Amino acid sequence: MDKKIEPQLDESVTSPELDETKVVAPIEAPESAPVESPISPEVDVVPVATEGRSSGRQSFGGRGRAGGGGQFGGRGRAGMRRGVERPKSEFDQKVLEIARVSRVTKGGKRFSFRATIVIGDGKGRVGVGMAKGKDVAQSVQKSVNQAKKNLFLVPLRNGTIPYQVKAKYNSAVVILKPAKGGVKAGGPVRVVAKLAGITALTGKLIERTNNKLNIAQATIKALRMIRPLAIRK
Repeated sequence: MDKKIEPQLDESVTSPELDETKVVAPIEAPESAPVESPISPEVDVVPVATEGRSSGRQSFGGRGRAGGGGQFGGRGRAGMRRGVERPKSEFDQKVLEIARVSRVTKGGKRFSFRATIVIGDGKGRVGVGMAKGKDVAQSVQKSVNQAKKNLFLVPLRNGTIPYQVKAKYNSAVVILKPAKGGVKAGGPVRVVAKLAGITALTGKLIERTNNKLNIAQATIKALRMIRPLAIRK
């Protein structure tokens, strides 16, 4: 068995002597100088609008679609339409007929619209135009342009024609007589007379037809037959 060694009372415990030359003193850290942050130039911060589409405003200012404004401020198209009025035309126009016509091609049928328009200034000038287009608006505009090319002056005396005239155009035959007390005619004859500025007239269709273009052209042909030399003051 292992023997137990008990320390004796007369023995003293001594610590080893330290050599002062080998003792190293703690190194104190030098005081650190305050670190200065680099100087940054001053920048003006401009706030940017971040509102949604529902408010109707955009980042460039002004009004959006909801407010009727444009992209860079001011009013948009809606405001321009309200503020600027379209110049009134010197001619009044009346639609006689709008029909849908078709043309048979190799791939099938192609549909278009045909418009018949009468224009006049109410002072003796009148004209008829007919044209086709892909839609109604295009056909009407083309008809108006053609009618302006066909304008002519009707010689009038006291608001009526000076004498009786008769004209035939295809299947329509029209007789026009001077009268007093208003325009006594119907259909295209009345429309042409009103736009020409005729206040008193009697019109009669001898051979009736459902083609409004033929009736209008017959009326125009009859009014072209009137000569200014026959007018007496």
